[in-house]
Formats: sequence, structure tokens, C-alpha cells
Amino acid sequence: MAKIIPENKARQGRWGWHGFRILIAALLLVFAAWGIAEIYGVLIKAPTSDEQHVPAPSTTEQAPAG
Repeated sequence: MAKIIPENKARQGRWGWHGFRILIAALLLVFAAWGIAEIYGVLIKAPTSDEQHVPAPSTTEQAPAG
């Protein structure tokens, strides 16, 4: 015959504050990783000082006055 167990005894446990803290810590770690990825993306996208485009001087020559 099957043993009858009350519902409140058959539960595995409650989440409580411990589970909530783990979820908040995981969320904070995700935000930190996202921020690092955003900063890294901006750094590799921005041109360096060596790669900046400098417009070439005008090649039209003016006739000397005189």
C-alpha cells in the first residue's frame, strides 16, 4: 500500500532569500559583462589617431602675379 504524505511535507523546499540573492547576483554579473562588452565594442570601433583621415592639400596652382 502506498504511503500517504501530506502536501507540506512532500515539497522540496522554498526559494526564500537564498535563491533570491543568487538570482540578483547573477543579474548583476550579466549587467557587468554587458557593460564590459559595450565598452570593448566602442573601443574597437573608434578610429585610432594613426588612422584619422587628413584631407589632402589643394592641387590647384595659381599663376604668379607679375
